[in-house]
Amino acid sequence: MLRLFRFLQPFRIPIAFVLVMVFLQSLSELYLPTLMADIVDHGIVKGDTAYIWRIGGFMLLVSAAGVLFSITASYYSSTVAAGFGKVVRGKVFAHVENFSLHEFDKFGTASLITRTTNDITQVQQVLVMILRMMVMAPMMCIGGIIMAVSKDAQLSLVLVVVLPVLAGAIFGIAGRAIPLFKVMQVKVDKLNLVLREALTGIRVIRAFNRTDHEKRRFHDANRDLTDTAIKANKIMAAMMPTMIVVLNFSSIAIIWFGGIRIGAGNMQVGDLMAFLQYAMQIMFSLIMVSMMFVMVPRASASAVRINEVLDMAADITDAPNAKHEEGSKGVVEFQDVTFSYPGAEKPALSGITFTARPGEVTAIIGGTGSGKSTLISLIPRFYDIDSGRILIDGTDIRELTQESLRAQIGLVPQKAELFSGTIADNIRFGKEDAGDEEVRHAAEIAQAADFISGMKDGFESSIAQGGMNLSGGQKQRLSIARALVRKPLIYVFDDSFSALDFKTDAKLRAALRHETTESTVIIVAQRVSTIMDADRIIVLDEGRIAGIGPHKELMQTCEVYREIVYSQLSEEEIA
Repeated sequence: MLRLFRFLQPFRIPIAFVLVMVFLQSLSELYLPTLMADIVDHGIVKGDTAYIWRIGGFMLLVSAAGVLFSITASYYSSTVAAGFGKVVRGKVFAHVENFSLHEFDKFGTASLITRTTNDITQVQQVLVMILRMMVMAPMMCIGGIIMAVSKDAQLSLVLVVVLPVLAGAIFGIAGRAIPLFKVMQVKVDKLNLVLREALTGIRVIRAFNRTDHEKRRFHDANRDLTDTAIKANKIMAAMMPTMIVVLNFSSIAIIWFGGIRIGAGNMQVGDLMAFLQYAMQIMFSLIMVSMMFVMVPRASASAVRINEVLDMAADITDAPNAKHEEGSKGVVEFQDVTFSYPGAEKPALSGITFTARPGEVTAIIGGTGSGKSTLISLIPRFYDIDSGRILIDGTDIRELTQESLRAQIGLVPQKAELFSGTIADNIRFGKEDAGDEEVRHAAEIAQAADFISGMKDGFESSIAQGGMNLSGGQKQRLSIARALVRKPLIYVFDDSFSALDFKTDAKLRAALRHETTESTVIIVAQRVSTIMDADRIIVLDEGRIAGIGPHKELMQTCEVYREIVYSQLSEEEIA
């Protein structure tokens, strides 16, 4: 957890101010019992009312100062903790944004969400306690012991017996609860995962009548977390009664033996009252320490999880001398490219060599698991290849910055991802400064203008999170419009026409032909009808190229392609 505190550097001055306020508050609380002893003893012996009023007024002043110090320390410690949480969340989010898909797969989305929210909140809460108690608890304990011994050294022997008992009880209870608090964070991850899957997959769940099954999954995860929390809190619930019992017996012992010493003339009543106050302060400081012992390990477990994210080095980074430049044509070349997923037994792609040129449509087709989407993911460098080279206008993509590389590409992913906001906002996601006319033109090319105009607010119509209020075909068309508004050198369509009807598909491809005459177009498709008129068709089979050429040529030379065609088209359509 200490490693995370490096993010506290911008808050050095407020932290120093908090520590000073806590120090002054501790002094005021330690000084009050002595003033009380003086006023009690002096008032009883002499009956000096003026003295009592004077010292009493001074006690009120010290108390008011202590309250002011406490409020100020609370305000600034909360401000520092909130600022710290903001900084760490920002650092984690920015770092995660640089992850390759491999790192996302390793952590999992649900875990990353929990680490960015719940775990950082745990550390933030503990930071407030540390700022308040890190100075106060030791000072109150040590200062209370010194002041108690100064009042009566012999009566302090009661503390010698009581404090080890209290400390042993605290460590015994905390030692049993701490492992459970660490386990809770892992179970929060599990609950978050189940909840996220249930919410995002609600359509599938209902379609297959699996609602009861998902309820049971959530109930099991929820019950698992609840049982662990209850078990931990039951153990912690024993702490306060234990503290109260020890405190009460300590008070009885102090008053009992203190009364004997007063009767013997070895101690005054005011000193006994002050001693009792110091004993309470010492024990409450130990209780504060016990609270830290409980919270700090849980926050420490959270801090470890946060540091795992921050320490994860992205597999894909810019080279030290990476070029920040864009190509002029958009020629994409694969030269004997081989790629394997981490831990895979064999490569997902082997010996891939082809060239996609501007003004041409290069189509990629193949069976399920043949590596089509994997090949597409290599162009924007979502993964790094094992061997070979991928060139854009003769420059290896690893020699370009990721920003400049991706600025040349308009990617339409297999799953159309939309964001909450308006339709116009989602199209402008491809080009932030796109004007209204550019947005409208992109929508028209993508065959989205008709359904947009039919909506109540047109381009200002709201889109729900994930585009849940749109059909699959509408989401695909908006995703295509988002790429078109960018006007990149290279268009990459990863099975982006699968949800379109044949009529819309044909109209869209015809419009794209005119719009992308100077760009390189790469299309991954499952439907043969989508790519029959492509200038070049690449047929993949088990990660290797089984054939390259136009449709007619492949029908004669590539058996894999013929099988795909015959499985989708009738003899009349083929002819």
